[in-house]
Amino acid sequence: MNEARPLPGYLVERYRGWKATKYKENEAWYRHLAQQGQHPRAMVISCCDSRVHVTSVFGADQGEFFLLRNIANSGAAACRRRRASRHLGGGGICGFGAQGAACDRHRPFRLRRGRGLRRDVFGTRPELEEKTSFVGRWMDILRPGYERVKDITDRTERTGALEKQAILISLENLMTFPFVAEAVRGGTLTLHGLWHDTGEGALEQYDAASDRFKPL
Repeated sequence: MNEARPLPGYLVERYRGWKATKYKENEAWYRHLAQQGQHPRAMVISCCDSRVHVTSVFGADQGEFFLLRNIANSGAAACRRRRASRHLGGGGICGFGAQGAACDRHRPFRLRRGRGLRRDVFGTRPELEEKTSFVGRWMDILRPGYERVKDITDRTERTGALEKQAILISLENLMTFPFVAEAVRGGTLTLHGLWHDTGEGALEQYDAASDRFKPL
């Protein structure tokens, strides 16, 4: 076991600042959250990319969202969280995508990571094809989406298309679980596919009727 080390000083100072200000000013609310348990209005599946800040984008308070973060905002993993989905009541599940692995075409760093997705997961890195590769097997979830867009010749367009395919695949995977499909058909649960551009602050929602993403 690693030797225990003190928490970094900047984290200690930030905690103390939070406790003295935000917590102190909202102490009754925090105590309410602790005593009443959680009653989220929606479940949000988003990428574990550190730049993704879903609660900030929607101006959500603590306790409003049940958040699930994973590589490439995969809906397949969320399906295993049966309790969360069953207890949302009239809420919804939002696939909040285009972060991290699939990437944002408007920032060079993110675009490079997008190319890395196509090359590393669906391309030439043999170690990711090993059955024991967690990342490789996890990203297999997106392989059907890659197959749909791989013939797009423009690199930027292909990257953007793959980002959105990741969201659509998550929605499709969620609907393969009977308890989710039943709730959707019964009107007690809704699914939403959202694509977010971090650099531009844009948000688009998938519209099934037109089969495309539309700006909000």
